[in-house]
Amino acid sequence: MISAPPRILVVDDEQAVLDLLVYNLSKAHYEVLTAENGRQALDLARQAEPDLILLDLMLPEVDGLDVCRELRQTSKVPIIMITARGEEVDRVVGLELGADDYICKPFSVRELMARVKAVLRRTQPVASQTYTVLTGPGGLQLDVERRDVAVGNISIDLTRLEFDLLHMLLLNTGRVLTRERLLEQVWGYDYAGDTRAVDSAVKRLRARLRSVDPQADAIEAVRGLGYKFKGGRF
Repeated sequence: MISAPPRILVVDDEQAVLDLLVYNLSKAHYEVLTAENGRQALDLARQAEPDLILLDLMLPEVDGLDVCRELRQTSKVPIIMITARGEEVDRVVGLELGADDYICKPFSVRELMARVKAVLRRTQPVASQTYTVLTGPGGLQLDVERRDVAVGNISIDLTRLEFDLLHMLLLNTGRVLTRERLLEQVWGYDYAGDTRAVDSAVKRLRARLRSVDPQADAIEAVRGLGYKFKGGRF
């Protein structure tokens, strides 16, 4: 049985950008949907259930940050922000709202396509050969096969990115993982020195763990290097 190609929703109010992305994504055999404003993007995201959203921040009706915020209330769909804004705060806010990645205009089509491929590769289901549960302090349990995370009897709803990040940290308990290595292993490519996505994702993950039991958050920042998981076993 031939599987359907990944479905990508492109959201941008600049026709030239839409045309460029539709051409290149279609050429790479993705199914492409488009939206030119935030309200249309929300409707399409709910109706069509895309595998990935490329989301501009500066949109009419509902801006990209509000689109991201609203989607994250009910959906784990990966989101790559595309923006012409120069202010760092917009990118940081977008990442903290739950976006998986960002790229700034003007961008290299080759780089954007590499990021699309990396995000989709990470989110594709893979067969598990063994049943493995990783555990940590505070009753933390990560079920690799079912992709479930719980603290005690309380299930935690993580995005795919947050799950993969926690998985990598638990697998390397006690070892410092640099931001660059986390980018390579979790995101799937090099950010060319820009590691803010890692810090934002770790911040969200720690908040989710602490919201259930502060002891479950055994993630420690190592100044100037990266992060490590202080306790746990598998």
